[in-house]
Amino acid sequence: MGQANTAAATDRINYLNIGLMVISCAVALYIPFELFLFAYAVLGPAHYLTEISWLHKRGYFTRGKRDFWLLGGLAVLLFLTAAWSGQGFSPEQSMNTAAFTFLALGSALVLVLTKSTGTRVLGLAAVAVLALATLSTVGLLVVLLATFVPTLVHVYVFTGFFILYGALKERSRTGYLSFCVFLLCPLACWLIDPRMYTPSAYVAVSYFKNFAPLNLTMLGLHMPHTSAEGANAGLQLFSQRGLAAMRFIAFAYTYHYFNWFSKTSIIRWHEVGARRLVVIGALWLSSVGIYIYDYSLGIKVLFCLSMMHVYLEFPLNHISIMGTFRAVRSLISRPAEPALAKAAQR
Repeated sequence: MGQANTAAATDRINYLNIGLMVISCAVALYIPFELFLFAYAVLGPAHYLTEISWLHKRGYFTRGKRDFWLLGGLAVLLFLTAAWSGQGFSPEQSMNTAAFTFLALGSALVLVLTKSTGTRVLGLAAVAVLALATLSTVGLLVVLLATFVPTLVHVYVFTGFFILYGALKERSRTGYLSFCVFLLCPLACWLIDPRMYTPSAYVAVSYFKNFAPLNLTMLGLHMPHTSAEGANAGLQLFSQRGLAAMRFIAFAYTYHYFNWFSKTSIIRWHEVGARRLVVIGALWLSSVGIYIYDYSLGIKVLFCLSMMHVYLEFPLNHISIMGTFRAVRSLISRPAEPALAKAAQR
């Protein structure tokens, strides 16, 4: 009876998430820029704050009590380099972001897999050496780490692994259905063009000033350096291809936040005490207020918190990815076991 109730609860959550995916995708088809800016400013800070609080309560899924200082410290250092240089979307800042993201991603894996001090020191040193060796020679890796890992990889690829891992663990048909819908929504964003769309000047400027590199990189373009290049970049951003990319971005971010809040009964991020919830609520209201006052200022003020939640989640990302592959391997090998047993009896 208890297993039946658990399965029913899981199905309800999966159906809820399917609905949230469809809603996120449908709205993204019509007002992608507005949806993204709203989700990023309103849902985003609530997600950062509640997830960091939840991760802290669970030891950040690493083997050491103070491991979070390393990952959080890398986010702080990235914020300080960005604030000190003031270079915006320059190649130098992209290299800094790629370097710190590489170090955080590699260090998180070391912190998940190792426990002894000596092994950890060797592992972290290897990560640092690998970062120096590869980032200076492989330009594509810099683009991946600086532009995509903290953004679309975080909100779409890692979320996809969470969904699939949960479905595999539960052997849930609704979980598999949820994952299929999750894969189909981006296809809808690329193939469906419901109408001509032009955002307001405020929306266009707010987005272009703060997020254009992601869209332009997806479209194979560089950041503009002249007024003519800027005009062309603007045209590409709002072209049919550009809008398709924007719809996918808006869907991925919006559902990423919805997915987190829809699973409150499972992950129980709200069970942290009334005082901490009040602090989180106050910080969230302050964050939204800053975005309302000046969107670009909100990006700068919350940049550290945003990157910190990305870096601190890396250990959990590693665990979910490894768990997914183990579950798939188990699922593939299990049907072969009866046949092997019969062969052995002969």
